[in-house]
Amino acid sequence: MAEELTISTSKDKAERYETLIPQIEALVAGEKNLTANLANIAAALRFGMDFFWVGFYLVDEDELVLGPFQGPIACTRIARGKGVCGKAWAENKVLVVPDVDQFPGHIACSSASRSEIVLPAVKGDAVALMLDVDSDKLNDFDSIDERYLRQVMRIIESFI
Repeated sequence: MAEELTISTSKDKAERYETLIPQIEALVAGEKNLTANLANIAAALRFGMDFFWVGFYLVDEDELVLGPFQGPIACTRIARGKGVCGKAWAENKVLVVPDVDQFPGHIACSSASRSEIVLPAVKGDAVALMLDVDSDKLNDFDSIDERYLRQVMRIIESFI
């Protein structure tokens, strides 16, 4: 297991992800504990990509329950279909929200959050957890984030 991350100083987002993702794979290699792996992934993404907030919500019956995260305190429970995370969970799809204030039903866990990307991880045929990444900048997420964060979700799906 790596003791620290080597963070690319490149201004190019894709290059930073390409440096970070192999390190995330190394962080979780051989570790079976879900909480430990999600905690390290959240930390790696937050610091490696300089995100405002990174965390996981785990499916618990009919709610998403806060799991490991990095950043300011967060909402503890989210109902299916509610907010960005709940909608992405209900529809089992990635949601990119350029301006959270324009998203109907957005749940404001932090007033500093301005844009968001949410991705599901599937176990079997059901969503098991959601990755939620927030930015304090408008329109901060794009197809590059979606592409590389999908890779992170494939890593997570390999051990959930």
